[in-house]
Amino acid sequence: MVRGILISESLKVGATLAGIPLALMSITRVEAGDEALGQPRIWTMIEFEAADHDAPALAQLLSQVIDRQLGWYCDFRTTSETFVVFGGKDFQYQRGDTAARAEVEEYAQSVGVPTTQLDWPE
Repeated sequence: MVRGILISESLKVGATLAGIPLALMSITRVEAGDEALGQPRIWTMIEFEAADHDAPALAQLLSQVIDRQLGWYCDFRTTSETFVVFGGKDFQYQRGDTAARAEVEEYAQSVGVPTTQLDWPE
């Protein structure tokens, strides 16, 4: 199973995430945003699971609905791969591949993700 977290505030206004079955594992509200960067202080974290075979399609769909503003991204993983998805762009790499992760981190920082938020698990 694919397992990940989507921050609901990262979705574009009017966006719909549909067409790929997702199992809802939990919804949690946390104080995690950096208001100095324009992020909302409170985030709604949606933990989900999906079938492994849906991972590439899920990445493509998320890249269409995640807002490009404020450096939002969604991360999820299979047992062997990590997916990190931004508005308009998605990455997929083998878990533990430090060079590939560094490439994603570089892109993330270029679109405004603070270093402290480059915390997706492997």
